Amino acid sequence: MSELTLTVMRLGFLAVLWLFVIVAVQVIRSDLFGTRVTQRGSRREAPRQQAAARQTPPPQRQQSAGGRGRRGAPTKLVVSEGTLTGTTVALQGQTITLGRAHDSTIVLDDDYASSRHARIYPDRDGQWIVEDLGSTNGTYLDRTRLTTPTPIPLGAPIRIGKTVIELRK
Repeated sequence: MSELTLTVMRLGFLAVLWLFVIVAVQVIRSDLFGTRVTQRGSRREAPRQQAAARQTPPPQRQQSAGGRGRRGAPTKLVVSEGTLTGTTVALQGQTITLGRAHDSTIVLDDDYASSRHARIYPDRDGQWIVEDLGSTNGTYLDRTRLTTPTPIPLGAPIRIGKTVIELRK
């Protein structure tokens, strides 16, 4: 073999080796720090969640959603543990969806949450119901895995992966 061919082969092998090293570092980095798409989606959802938290339910809406106008009826949904700790969503009689999907009311950046994990909605009696939407890892209400739509007691923890949510006054 000529000296030129041998040098070109060495440089080609070196280029392939460096390409492999760069790809391996990028894979390790994405495993450790996550992908940018997920982070951007979470930030995009934050203003909507903050706006929902700032809104206060009108008194007549609260009584009509409660049916009986109960004094102990919950008025907000609070994230007490997880990456969104402190997030508050005002309960105004609408369905609240939880999951990793970007169109969820509360977007969970959690490896143990499904894209459409659970929903919380009011029933006709003014009670709030939590329903697991066929998630892989399940939804827990007070350490009990949900299999059917279940009424939520005030202050009872709802756990989805590492996130814990509660209904409060």
